[in-house]
Amino acid sequence: MSNTPSTTEIEIPRGLKGVVVTETELSDVRGLEGFYHYRQYSAIDLAERRTLEDVWHLMLLGELPDPARRAAFLARTAPLRRLPDALRPLLPALAASTAHGGPLTALGAALSIAAADRGIRPLYDTAPEQRVEDALFATALVPTVLTALHRLQNAQQPIEPREDLGYAANYLYMLTGDEPEPAKARAIEQYLISTVDHGFNASTFTARVIASTGADLVACLVGGLGALSGPLHGGAPSRALDTLDAIGTPERIDGWIRERVLAGDRIMGFGHAVYRTEDPRSRMLRGVAQSFGGELVDLAVQVEAQVEAILAELKPGRELHTNVEFYAGVVMHLCGLPREMFTPTFAAGRAIGWSANILEQAADSKIIRPSARYTGPAAPAPLPTA
Repeated sequence: MSNTPSTTEIEIPRGLKGVVVTETELSDVRGLEGFYHYRQYSAIDLAERRTLEDVWHLMLLGELPDPARRAAFLARTAPLRRLPDALRPLLPALAASTAHGGPLTALGAALSIAAADRGIRPLYDTAPEQRVEDALFATALVPTVLTALHRLQNAQQPIEPREDLGYAANYLYMLTGDEPEPAKARAIEQYLISTVDHGFNASTFTARVIASTGADLVACLVGGLGALSGPLHGGAPSRALDTLDAIGTPERIDGWIRERVLAGDRIMGFGHAVYRTEDPRSRMLRGVAQSFGGELVDLAVQVEAQVEAILAELKPGRELHTNVEFYAGVVMHLCGLPREMFTPTFAAGRAIGWSANILEQAADSKIIRPSARYTGPAAPAPLPTA
């Protein structure tokens, strides 16, 4: 028998950095330019000029809606926001059993229950039209489940969604019980739009790997949630805000940052795996934060400027700027979101991008199956006596 491998092994960078693994029509991130887009439209332009429902329509149905299509889409998705009857009585137990993990921990379980009740079948066995219906159902349900779990974990009753409120305004309403100020609803909407999708990040890639097996759509979303829960991916907005709390006042910035940079500590909210320029999401959210104003915003702007100067001094040649999480935490705090809901809020928007990627991957029947190089002891080794 030949020892020649059946396929040629290819040397690739650690973490698959820069490796192109497939083709996509959904989005692209141009790290050297500081630009990214959804389909053919600038994501920042969409965040500044369109609604989340428009972007939802764009990502899952392939086009920006005109007014008639927008109205039809709203009528189609509004009923899907309501909690399924089979899930509603189970939420208190889910909330109680995951109280230490927060709403994101229970979201995956709740979505799986809802999917089973709906009869969602594997992507492999489902027609493209039904896959879209399943994606709309799951993405519409995510904000309702997240807010219901959060309220239950805080001894409050869930609040029913309102069909007259948009995605972001409804999210804040179901979370707090009060109809949000238009400026706050719009700020959260802009944040959600700006984070709907962002290339082949860890959670999107995870969701696509699962989709390549033919699993059901919700199983893919749950995999994305698992990846998003990591502090190096979706868990950083609250940690970036923790940094501002720890610094406290402008005169403490220099000493606090220098101490941590010299110790080799990571400064949460700075640096990005792809961007070598300012993160366009951070630039937009800085403007959103400054529209509210206040001491926290002033401190954040001063911290950003001094951290970049210190990093340029201590780490010359490296382009390190704020990423989306730095100002995302500030904006969410200003809009009344508790810190434990920062990453779940990220998930509420990113679920739309995951779903679009899942649908695209489902159209390709090739399973994603890379290889690994074994580096353990030589094999085969003699089996020890029992």
